[in-house]
Amino acid sequence: MNAQTNIYLVGLMGAGKTTVGRQLAKKLGRPFFDSDHEIVERTGVPIPTIFEIEGESGFRKRESQTISELTATQGIVMATGGGAVLDPENRRVMHDTGWVVYLNVPPMMLYQRTRNDRNRPLLQVEDPLARLESLHAVRDPLYRETAHFVVNGGQLLAAGIVNYLLKEFSQQCNPVTQIP
Repeated sequence: MNAQTNIYLVGLMGAGKTTVGRQLAKKLGRPFFDSDHEIVERTGVPIPTIFEIEGESGFRKRESQTISELTATQGIVMATGGGAVLDPENRRVMHDTGWVVYLNVPPMMLYQRTRNDRNRPLLQVEDPLARLESLHAVRDPLYRETAHFVVNGGQLLAAGIVNYLLKEFSQQCNPVTQIP
């Protein structure tokens, strides 16, 4: 890993990937991308509309294409959509081309953060907390498989997470050499 290695943030919706990613990119002087925002920009319609017209599978195809294109660049910070890890190729390409950070936040806290957000199609159900718990159960192993580093971010503010990641990233890029 070097100072130009891409940084990818993964985790469930509401984990703080975009907030942390923007701040991290600013501190590092790098471009920031949010794969969901890129999809909206490219299609010209909100994500719920894509889900309505193309279904989740159509959205996932767009997501994979976007991730493939963004991971081909160098020196970026990217926040991914919560389901990006469902595709094995997305997991592989992120793991192989960058430093993947999993922002792990408990489902109850995610529910508190997202309960009034109508732009999250997977949470437009009778029991959004149960959905978040189910998504966490399925995706947590995939996030962990993909990640190089896990932050249990439930109790930390974004600025604290950013400072923690900056320190860890710096250590990963410039490891202290042990002299025998």
